[in-house]
Amino acid sequence: MKHTFSVNFLWLCLVSFTVVGQATGNKSKASDKADKKNATASTESAPMSGSITVPSWLPPETPVHLAAPLLSDVVNTKLDVRFDWAKQYLLGTAVLTLRPHFYPQSNVLLDARGFDIKTVQLVGEKGDKNLTYKYDKAQLSITLDRPYTRDQTYQVRIAYVAKPNELPQGGGSAAITSDKGLYFINPLGQDPKKPRQIWTQGETQANSCWFPTIDHPNQRMTQEIAMTVDNQYKTLSNGLLVSSRKNSDGTRTDTWRQTLAAAPYLTMMAVGDFAVVSDTWRGKAVDYYVEPRYKNTAKAVFGHTPEMMEFYSKRLGIDFPWEKYAQIAVRDYVSGAMENTTATVHGNTIQATSRELLDAQYEGAESTITHELFHHWFGDLVTCESWSNLPLNESFANYAQYLWAEHKYGADQAALVQQHDLAAYLEEANDKREPLIRYHYASQEDMFDRHSYEKGGRVLHMLRKYMGDDAFFTALNHYLTKNKFTAVEISKLRTAFEETTGEDLTWFFDQWFMQRGHPELKVTHSYTNGQVLLRVQQTQDTLFQPIYRLPVTVTIWQKEKAIDHRITITKTDQTFSFLAADRPSLVKFDSESQLLAQIDEDRTSDELVFQFYHARNYLQRYEPLEMLHNKAADVGVSGMYRNALQDNFYAIRRTALDHLRAYRGSSPTAVRSEIQHFATADPNSSVRAQAITTLASFAGENYTSIYQAGLRDSSYLVEAAAVAAIAKSPTPASYQQIAALENTGSSALLVAIADFYAKGGTIEQYGWFLRRLTDVSDIDLYTYLQSFGTFMVRMPVIEREKGVKTLETLARTHSQYYVRLGAYKGLLTLVPSTPALKEILRDIRDKEKDERLKAYYGLI
Repeated sequence: MKHTFSVNFLWLCLVSFTVVGQATGNKSKASDKADKKNATASTESAPMSGSITVPSWLPPETPVHLAAPLLSDVVNTKLDVRFDWAKQYLLGTAVLTLRPHFYPQSNVLLDARGFDIKTVQLVGEKGDKNLTYKYDKAQLSITLDRPYTRDQTYQVRIAYVAKPNELPQGGGSAAITSDKGLYFINPLGQDPKKPRQIWTQGETQANSCWFPTIDHPNQRMTQEIAMTVDNQYKTLSNGLLVSSRKNSDGTRTDTWRQTLAAAPYLTMMAVGDFAVVSDTWRGKAVDYYVEPRYKNTAKAVFGHTPEMMEFYSKRLGIDFPWEKYAQIAVRDYVSGAMENTTATVHGNTIQATSRELLDAQYEGAESTITHELFHHWFGDLVTCESWSNLPLNESFANYAQYLWAEHKYGADQAALVQQHDLAAYLEEANDKREPLIRYHYASQEDMFDRHSYEKGGRVLHMLRKYMGDDAFFTALNHYLTKNKFTAVEISKLRTAFEETTGEDLTWFFDQWFMQRGHPELKVTHSYTNGQVLLRVQQTQDTLFQPIYRLPVTVTIWQKEKAIDHRITITKTDQTFSFLAADRPSLVKFDSESQLLAQIDEDRTSDELVFQFYHARNYLQRYEPLEMLHNKAADVGVSGMYRNALQDNFYAIRRTALDHLRAYRGSSPTAVRSEIQHFATADPNSSVRAQAITTLASFAGENYTSIYQAGLRDSSYLVEAAAVAAIAKSPTPASYQQIAALENTGSSALLVAIADFYAKGGTIEQYGWFLRRLTDVSDIDLYTYLQSFGTFMVRMPVIEREKGVKTLETLARTHSQYYVRLGAYKGLLTLVPSTPALKEILRDIRDKEKDERLKAYYGLI
């Protein structure tokens, strides 16, 4: 599962918005459950005396969640389904092959949410037998005809109707925004701009909303799904298409079979009008399902997939294990993407036109594609046994984004990935610090956070750096080979590394996986009597976080010569000494940028400038740019920024431009001339866009020609930056220029235009806001609707009725909770001039069923 950066960022905005709108444990070798026990104990709340200040990020006490007990195993699931589009029902028959896990069983308990159960039968050679059952709309308890032992399988046939839209609302999380399992998109075909589709989303426990199963990740089954659909539609499911039969009533029945066992949450279906673009890898089918208008650019989006499959197969020493690999883009998807075995689902925003592809950055579609593919080893082949162990899935998929960037684009791009990951985790850590492997949580959806993803990926990188590449990837091969097609907990990963290397790694797994928090380090150095003294203090609250053991590299430069020193920090306050003939030009702590930590490292401006010019990696170049931005006017620092503009890596050029905003240092004319050049000539669109934004920061300057060139740029990102720049001081001609862009197909550009009109539009743009609203992506609607509300403040109250009604309808009924919130906030801006809206907003709050939104509204 990939939760996109936009959703993460939006989630942080949502939880903080206002009306105006941020000790080591012991291990028993004899017990494979030691890590779980340690984690369970470490997350218990200790009694707090009155003199102890409890940090704000310490979570409240929550229930313990261990792996689901295995009473019965689902061996195979065979489904025969058809769809009622008008009612949004699934009409299904499920034949489940089951067996007791160990103890004899005369009853089986299945998850089945919100069904109408028609019949429950035991399938027998001499005929089917009706079975007695109890059903509470959540679980189906079936009494078998006799006790069965663990070496006996039996089959149960269940005829049912699934009604996903009648389930209680409010499930899901910030990463997966809904949990009803089965989704009908534009089912009656009433929206001419949206295709009719059906698709499913099973993680975490939502597939039991459309077929009966034991909906836990420690189950494993083979499967066969027969889908009867109108002949015009394509279908996709797990495994291979083994038959496709046209029926006399104009329908077609496609049967998909997966012969390799996977967890129930990885089962999927999709139905719709898709173009299928075919690719291959070592003779296996690799297909891309997209809306027909994106057929010609599908390979430009997904085309690296076979190369990724080859890279990971060789790197892990285990070939891609599944029958085929398909990827599909669907409308109104409830997450970033999902690694259903052999058939990954993406949101429709992964599709792109040729022009939109000009703005593609690795952090977008390609990182998501590689994330979901890597799950087919970590998550699908070897699966976490419980959601408490989710980082065994997600941390690895997150780290895959680094691995592919490193392989395909080099060390700088990989370091940028890790920089973003560290920043994302640390931002969340302001308000939340949990162990990576945590058995205490309120809901399993809470596991889908920046700990399981971004922190976990950085922890794996530290493990790789400590072990070395040979040991790291050999251990991963051992872990996957030994545990393939099983469900595991964290001890299995630790054991694989220990068996590979011969080293006891309790200390590493305990501090990084089993305990909460991260190191907070204060680093200072001095030079005296031919020695460099390096002092490292661990300043984190060690009552609630461990004292870390940190192997790390320190590099000391004497003039142009660099010497690396490997040290290990084990105490809260340590001083290390190094011989040095002369005062060093630079002492760089963690020179490999491997630690997941907050580091306050004492360096002078001269040392930082020296670091920039002698940097070994992206982060060593980036850091001086970030830390010296308030001194950009100084001669030496100014020269550093101008040199950074010539860097080969686009992120360094972009960062330098960002920190040159409102520059008033030496040679301002020359610097601004350079910025103008980058605004029109840099090969990277994000750099051109940043250059325009930087130019717009110079008050009293006229860069109209640059902005107009930006409006003609091939990049939507640059166009949007130009629109925002023009909005700061528009002229009468500006409105004509912006009006010429009104019919754009870019959602991001529509948001920029909406912001422009919100600041200075007239009633002439009222119809435009309403007309283009349906063309804005759900993520962008959150911002667009707020701009619409701000725009309507400028309109006479008597003219607002249609717009207010539109916002009200969206705030009440839109399927995505964050769109409902955006509409609500749009209405909120109108309250001062339309007091009657207070009652409408109160009614929206009172009738909202989504617990997340109810909590957000409670902040107002």
